[in-house]
Amino acid sequence: MKLTQAQLAKYMDHTMLKPEATAEMIDKTVAEARKYNTASVCINPYWVKRVHEGLAGTDINTCTVIGFPLGATSTASKVFETKQAIEDGADEIDMVINIGELKGGNDQAVEDDIRAVAEATHEKGKLLKVIIENCLLTDEEKTRASKLTVKGGADFVKTSTGFSTSGAKVEDVKLMREAVGPDFKIKAAGGIHSLAEAYAMIEAGANRLGVSASVKILEEAAKQD
Repeated sequence: MKLTQAQLAKYMDHTMLKPEATAEMIDKTVAEARKYNTASVCINPYWVKRVHEGLAGTDINTCTVIGFPLGATSTASKVFETKQAIEDGADEIDMVINIGELKGGNDQAVEDDIRAVAEATHEKGKLLKVIIENCLLTDEEKTRASKLTVKGGADFVKTSTGFSTSGAKVEDVKLMREAVGPDFKIKAAGGIHSLAEAYAMIEAGANRLGVSASVKILEEAAKQD
């Protein structure tokens, strides 16, 4: 497959989620996103206001993470965090499921958790992506989590936080695509460091890529243009 640099940029959530990220690092991420015109900038909730202001006058979304990276906070706190983030200027919310409840077979708790955040997000006309953290799941659990994401009313299912034992894998994206059908959206995130890896994820069925190596990948794409 071959996309132009501009086309590929619109697949990318340009990401800076490091706990040690400073204001300077956040501003650099925003400047890079503006230069390449990515789909969004994804940062921790503390930085939402700054990023939203930094992206003024562009069509680049502000994306943030909720219940991150473990997913084990209460539903009420995830909902509160979501509402606060949207108030601060977030356009897209990436929440982590309750992984323990999924593994324990309590599908209703997982679905209810997703639905509560989906309602808070959609109330304001924003977008919800649900992180299922594939590296901690069996194939059966990945399929179940993907289906619960659809049932819970989210907009995307996402492979990984990038903070656990591994990130996105092509075979997982294919499995998720099979679980959610042809129209539901998938985000692959974590460990995508090259143009070849980005293309492999898109070919497997990803509609969006969570990447901190965006600049490197997009520069690689420019050489192909």
